[in-house]
Amino acid sequence: MPPSPSKPKSLRRLQAELFGRRGEDLAAWYLQAKLYRIVARRFKTPLGEIDLIAERFGVLAFVEVKTRQRREDELDALLHVNRQRLVRAAQFYLTRNPKLVERPMRFDVIFLAPFSWPRHVRNAFDAS
Repeated sequence: MPPSPSKPKSLRRLQAELFGRRGEDLAAWYLQAKLYRIVARRFKTPLGEIDLIAERFGVLAFVEVKTRQRREDELDALLHVNRQRLVRAAQFYLTRNPKLVERPMRFDVIFLAPFSWPRHVRNAFDAS
């Protein structure tokens, strides 16, 4: 049976996706300014997607980027990070890149909002 055609995305959904992609680009630029090397962007796995994978001083960071319209929405965004999805996707990435398994790693979140500096929360949660 052929796959069903996907529904066309609404204008609002397309705008939200563009807003999020711009946020990921800004977050990558921000990390590079902090001397991180971007290893991968929008790494897709069957288990989920990792927005950014970055490396600095031998530490591998799996980064979730949360772009919001208002700075006050950060706490809500942090609570809605699907941690298990991100951990499973990171484990999938490491199975594809076994030479990186021994490196220290962490899970970071970058919050973005218009007219404010990005906020980088290192080690936002652990893999357990």
